[in-house]
Amino acid sequence: MLFIGICGASGSGKSTLANELATMVNRSILIINQDAYYYDHPDMSFEDRCLLNYDEPSIFDHDLLLEDVSKLLDGQRVPRKKYDYTAHRRADVPGEYLEPHDVIIVEGIHAFYDERLRELMDLKLFVHVDQDICLLRRIQRDINERGRAIDNISMQYMTTVRPMFEQYIRNYEKYADVIVVGGGKNAKITEVLAGYINNDLHLYRGGKNTGRFV
Repeated sequence: MLFIGICGASGSGKSTLANELATMVNRSILIINQDAYYYDHPDMSFEDRCLLNYDEPSIFDHDLLLEDVSKLLDGQRVPRKKYDYTAHRRADVPGEYLEPHDVIIVEGIHAFYDERLRELMDLKLFVHVDQDICLLRRIQRDINERGRAIDNISMQYMTTVRPMFEQYIRNYEKYADVIVVGGGKNAKITEVLAGYINNDLHLYRGGKNTGRFV
């Protein structure tokens, strides 16, 4: 069983990279989105939940994510976590579970924040994309998938997204084994990574490799 982390800015293409790898790797793959591990705030009003900083590390339940990943790596299933972006609430469904897979991928803006989780990762990928491209992708996603207005998206980007990128996320690059330039749409990079996973990674646990695919 292999554990891969994918980190990068909001809109950088982390999910795209994970999904592309899933289509090219010849093993079963479980993709876990870190967003599913936002803390729930049932006692807060919707208006107050909208004011929370969803881009800072402390907004995530890192202990729970670590617990679930550790259990999966030990061959145990865990309850599936879900999140409702429109209501800013956890939306877990009782009776739904994540099962152990050959490859587990955790992707998120703070996937490399918790040192304990990083230490479990066999391969750490940082997706490097220009911030203007990330913003355009975020606008398209938030409008089409999350029903948000452009004014809300712009305000969030200026007050939390960009500041948290500068303070935290850009610095996670130093933890990466591989820096993926251009995101998951870069077919050549994805092919190289998938080939590495298919052919070599099953022999590798422990040591650290560093590379940069451009």
